[in-house]
Amino acid sequence: MRGPLQRMMMHGLGAIALCCSVSAASASDVPYVPTPMNVVDAMLALGKVGPGDYLIDLGSGDGRISIRAATRYGTRGFGVDLEANLVRDATREARRQGVDAKVKFEARNIFDTDISRATVVTAYLLSSVNMRLRPELFAQLKPGTRIVTHDFGFGEWAPDQKLTIDVPDKAYGPPNSDIMLWIIPANLAGVWQWSLPSASGVARYEARIEQKFQVLVGTAGTDAGNSRIIEGRVTGTAVALTLGSGAQEMRYSGVLDGDTIKGQVNTGGGVPQPWQARRARAGRINISGDADFRVAAVAFTKEQ
Repeated sequence: MRGPLQRMMMHGLGAIALCCSVSAASASDVPYVPTPMNVVDAMLALGKVGPGDYLIDLGSGDGRISIRAATRYGTRGFGVDLEANLVRDATREARRQGVDAKVKFEARNIFDTDISRATVVTAYLLSSVNMRLRPELFAQLKPGTRIVTHDFGFGEWAPDQKLTIDVPDKAYGPPNSDIMLWIIPANLAGVWQWSLPSASGVARYEARIEQKFQVLVGTAGTDAGNSRIIEGRVTGTAVALTLGSGAQEMRYSGVLDGDTIKGQVNTGGGVPQPWQARRARAGRINISGDADFRVAAVAFTKEQ
């Protein structure tokens, strides 16, 4: 390791300065720490990377993540890094391993990179860089896009999955690594309406749903009364809601398509029945991290 890295390690920062920095001016001050290969393999496995994916690696270093995905799974994509010499190394290695037609590498800033084509994004970046990147992920990526990171997360945006693996040869800290997966959620915020058969005929429901990242809160009910959303989550376009408890518990599941959810509902442990809901008013996802979820989460637009 170079002298600057040793000094940072003495200050407790270690090799957390990774493959990409925020600006080109400071790139030469940030030491490059390659991702251990067992971590690379764990990241690709957690992200369920396959031949139909397009993987973008932010802070790609020597290109090992993109190259491994191409050689093992036939995955296409590209990597970006500020260091031109690392980009040259990655390009040369991709050619040596015969996957240069599948993966490309560019010397550029991640914040000037169009990532909208990705089905999978990988990164080994500082938390501070991830936090700057977070709004871009929501702005550019389609619901269902997978994001896999090594050790560093996105603040209060909790991962959908997390695992810890042993890394005996890790360059800093304890000999293990956290691998985390996020799935870009669709926007479920707003007012939703649906009908279900009832003992008296038809019960008409209305739900007011707020969304912070992939978590849903709010209430839903009929003229007879409301129930709080006990559990609510969006995974890509898949929706899961639980209202009430015990004999009154209603478990909804479905898939979002525009302003419609189609799926099924299970009431009180009975036989599931078809369920379809329609959004009457749209809201927006709260990705700001505001503490006051209920105030910041939903900004209703005009009636659709």
